[in-house]
Amino acid sequence: MLIRIPKDWEIPEREATPESTYLNRRDILKAAGFFASPLAVLGASGKYPAAQNKEFTLDRPVTEEFAAIGYNNFYEFGLNKEGVKDRTGKFVSEPWTIQVTGLVKKPGKWDMDQIFAKFPLEERLYRFRCVEAWSMSVPWTGFSLANFIKEVEPKPEAKFVRFETANRPDQMPGIRELGNYPWPYQEGLRMDEAMNPLAMLVTGLYGKKLLAQNGAPIRIITPWKYGYKSIKSIVRIDFVAKQPSTLWNSLSASEYGFYSNVNPNKAHPRWSQRFERVIPSGERKPSLMYNGYEKYVAGLYNGKED
Repeated sequence: MLIRIPKDWEIPEREATPESTYLNRRDILKAAGFFASPLAVLGASGKYPAAQNKEFTLDRPVTEEFAAIGYNNFYEFGLNKEGVKDRTGKFVSEPWTIQVTGLVKKPGKWDMDQIFAKFPLEERLYRFRCVEAWSMSVPWTGFSLANFIKEVEPKPEAKFVRFETANRPDQMPGIRELGNYPWPYQEGLRMDEAMNPLAMLVTGLYGKKLLAQNGAPIRIITPWKYGYKSIKSIVRIDFVAKQPSTLWNSLSASEYGFYSNVNPNKAHPRWSQRFERVIPSGERKPSLMYNGYEKYVAGLYNGKED
């Protein structure tokens, strides 16, 4: 008889949130007005909800939806995390185009219909960790970033992938208010990071399409890194030979390195990283190296990270 040894990021089945509880919570929140109409739940593509990839589970219950859609860092809409959702009314996310440029054999434009037609969606449950030492546990819907990269065929000299967020001051009031920031928001990954199986292009959340405050219509998730690396509302993906500049690193290199991996042993100048505060309960938990995804990513760095 074979005995299965649980992986370090799994929990016993008896401790997981039962599916019936998860679904009943959705019904309760919907009745309370937190959910959109049935047509909105399906979204324009009819792709939601997607089947869950059972490889990616959690060591804690899924964060209540009202918290994940109501407590957001998205500086293009302002500094107040709880106010972001109320400042997105003018933001237009349909239609949407991503421009692929740089060192690829297939540069060009992708609209969301092309993306949905080409890449099947799946749901993954991931931890989400902010550099400000708070955390959530979120059901994202999307597909592997590696699959998209393979489709556009990077050239051998492409060593990094640069991402760029929409820059629309008329729709995103934080851009006007934070005029000293080097807009547009830019982020980057080393090519092997971008090709890691954890890295996702995300189009949905809680079984329906992304809301503006969560990065509609498409964003990145890299769950072993601090949240600001998971760039939102992407309009451009550029394949480059040299390490690209990033917004936060440009503003304060001493606080925000290029890699920005979750590391409880490396304190941020303003926030200890040894513990995290779970949203919305406020429970304090010890932080995990690489946010608990060490088995997937530790081999990428060998100590060579900022």
